[in-house]
Amino acid sequence: MKILVLGSGAREHAIVLALRAESTEHELFAAPGNAGIARDAAVVPVDANDPVSVTDFAQTHSIDLVVVGPEAPLIAGVADRLRATGIPVFGPSKAAAALEGSKAFAKRIMEAAGVPTGRAVRAASATEVTAALDEFGAPYVVKADGLAAGKGVIVTTDRDAAVAHAEAYLPGGPVLIEEFLSGPEVSLFFLSDGDTVRPLSPAQDFKRAEDGDAGPNTGGMGAYSPLPWLTEQFGSEAAFVDEVEKTVALPVIREMDRSGTPFIGLLYAGLILTDAGIKVIEFNARFGDPETQVVLPRLTTPLSRLLFAAATGTLEDEPRPEFSDRKAVTVVLASEGYPVNPVTGRPITGLADAESVADVHIAHAATNDSGGALTATGGRVLNVVATGDSFSAARAAAYAAIERIGLEGSHYRHDIAARVAGD
Repeated sequence: MKILVLGSGAREHAIVLALRAESTEHELFAAPGNAGIARDAAVVPVDANDPVSVTDFAQTHSIDLVVVGPEAPLIAGVADRLRATGIPVFGPSKAAAALEGSKAFAKRIMEAAGVPTGRAVRAASATEVTAALDEFGAPYVVKADGLAAGKGVIVTTDRDAAVAHAEAYLPGGPVLIEEFLSGPEVSLFFLSDGDTVRPLSPAQDFKRAEDGDAGPNTGGMGAYSPLPWLTEQFGSEAAFVDEVEKTVALPVIREMDRSGTPFIGLLYAGLILTDAGIKVIEFNARFGDPETQVVLPRLTTPLSRLLFAAATGTLEDEPRPEFSDRKAVTVVLASEGYPVNPVTGRPITGLADAESVADVHIAHAATNDSGGALTATGGRVLNVVATGDSFSAARAAAYAAIERIGLEGSHYRHDIAARVAGD
């Protein structure tokens, strides 16, 4: 197949790597890509957020499938234009992507679908913010209503910090003040063709910048999959997935269809396991980052077949995706100052040495290659991904590899998947 992947991060690199691994016959393109993606696909100078440019490229090059990685092209309506011209695209319409683009919209859909979630208040002024914060009490949860690159949420016991966070986003529109929910978090992806859903394997990510879940919120500093501890509460991981499919994914997909905004693409359910049961924290309308980097390496069903089936309305014909029993861990290497004020432009060294570690590969998140010199171009720079027969083996490989990479001032968490590994 000729496949165009839109995006430039580690999530998109993980998608490209999964597609390349299943078949060398695929002709892969990426827009705009990055230095790592360029090793595995042809990077093209197309603005991923421009519906006209993307569609023109897809038509000119007879692309069989377009896969939208990040949220911005979805909100820009790229999928709409592609569909209007008959090009299969894995990604929801602009209207359906509001499930991620607007937290308030997502809450309305969940309420209509009867999906379990926390209570929330939409606040449009500082006065409404403070009233809602006092109503719910600490810990305080404040969410920007629109897209915020994974940094629009704050959970804090500091009321002043919660107010300041809300006020920073209020000029752009209302914010949501939510009930604090306590329990372990799970990320679970569902492929959808607007009618049928197929689940992938659960993962858990680490949002805080520092060990022990300290420091500011980030776009994600690491992840692991599968989640063996789900068996303790649900009897098996499969039973957990079945429950989420029945109580969350299918009701949402059916409500989206009923409301005239069918959802075609990847429904990311951010879940929390509370004492009162499974509840939804948020939805995203695309593959999660960095969870994708540990879910796709375990997928044994051809990814292209699943994505194409979702894009063409034939997902019902596909059996449930299958995964290997191997464990996967990813650790994110971040630039100095991330997430507040990352330092960019510094050289990266040691990648070949890191990739020589058995069962390790590196997904590039923010890199550029200028004349053979690799540099960091963003906050989250690299994802070191390792697989193993045990979490201990996967962790050992990931950390052995990341220690060989040189990037001045960089930092990473040392406790990714430590609990499941028994470390």
